[in-house]
Amino acid sequence: MARPIWTGTLSFGLLNVPVSLMTGERRTDLHFRMLDSRDRKPVRYERVNAETGEEVPWKEVVKAFEYDKGSYVVLEEADIKAAAPESHETVEVETFVDAAAIDPRYYEKPYVLVPAKKAEKGYVLLRETLRGSNRVGIARVVIRTREYLAAVMPQGDALVLMLLRYPQELVDPADYPLPAGKPSDYRVTAKELQMAQQLIDSMSGDWDPEAYKDEFRERLQAIIRKRIKSKGGTARIEDEAEPPEETATNVVDFMSLLQQSLEAKTRTPAKKATTERAAKAKKAPARKAAAKGAAKKKAAPRRKAG
Repeated sequence: MARPIWTGTLSFGLLNVPVSLMTGERRTDLHFRMLDSRDRKPVRYERVNAETGEEVPWKEVVKAFEYDKGSYVVLEEADIKAAAPESHETVEVETFVDAAAIDPRYYEKPYVLVPAKKAEKGYVLLRETLRGSNRVGIARVVIRTREYLAAVMPQGDALVLMLLRYPQELVDPADYPLPAGKPSDYRVTAKELQMAQQLIDSMSGDWDPEAYKDEFRERLQAIIRKRIKSKGGTARIEDEAEPPEETATNVVDFMSLLQQSLEAKTRTPAKKATTERAAKAKKAPARKAAAKGAAKKKAAPRRKAG
C-alpha cells in the first residue's frame, strides 16, 4: 500500500476533516543507468569545480542564485527556511469557484485526499456539496517545503486535490505568431468547414482512457525482458510493510460549525485572504520589536539621585 505524503486536515470554514494526502499518479517511465561500454561499469556523475576540475565535497556545496551572467548571490539554509511556509499539514480552502472557470492549463498534478477513520461524514459533506454546486475549492497546501495553489474537487467517491500552476508559470499564447481573424482570411471556405465537421462527427466517440496504452514503453519492456532472460538474469521485488492506519475519534457537531462559519462570514475571496495573511506577517515582527523595546526599558536600572 502506498504511503501518505502527509497526514493532517482539510479545512473549510470552521470545519476540519482529518485526511491523508496520497499520490494520485503512477510514474511508469523506464529509468536507465549510464555504463562504460568497455567494462559495463556504472558511470558516476561527480560534483567538480568548473575552473579547477577538482571534485567538490557535499559539505562545501552551497546554493546560489545567478542574478546576472556570472554573478551569484549565495543563500544560506536559514534564508530558505525563513521563506518557507509555516503550515505543513493543512489543506486550507480559501474560496469556492465555478469548476468551469479554471483554464485546463492551470492543472498540474493530482493527489487523492483520503479521510481518516471516523472522519467520513465531513469528507462526504464537502464532496457532495461541491458536486451539487458544480464548484471546486481553491486552497493552499504545503508539500515538503514548498507551498502550492490547489483545487479540491469531487471525482467519484474521492476528493481529488489538483496542484495548480501560478499565472506567471504559463506562457500567454499571444506571445506566439498565431493565425488570428476569420476563417475566410485564410481562404477556408464554408464547404471545407462543413466537411471537416462531418469528419469530426464520424470520428467522435466516448472518452475511454483504458483504450490508450503507452506502446513504446510496452515494446521496450518486452525487449528488456528478453535480454534479461537471454542472460539468465532475475529480478527480485520486495513488498513494503504497510503503515499503521491513522484513527480519528473526535465527534464533530457539523451543524453548529456550519452555522458559525456562515455567521462569521468565513468565506473570503482568495485575494483578501492573501492580503490579510501578508498584513499579519508584517505586524508580527513589529510586535516582537515593540515587546523587546518594552523589556529593555523595564530592565534599565534607575539612576541614583546625586
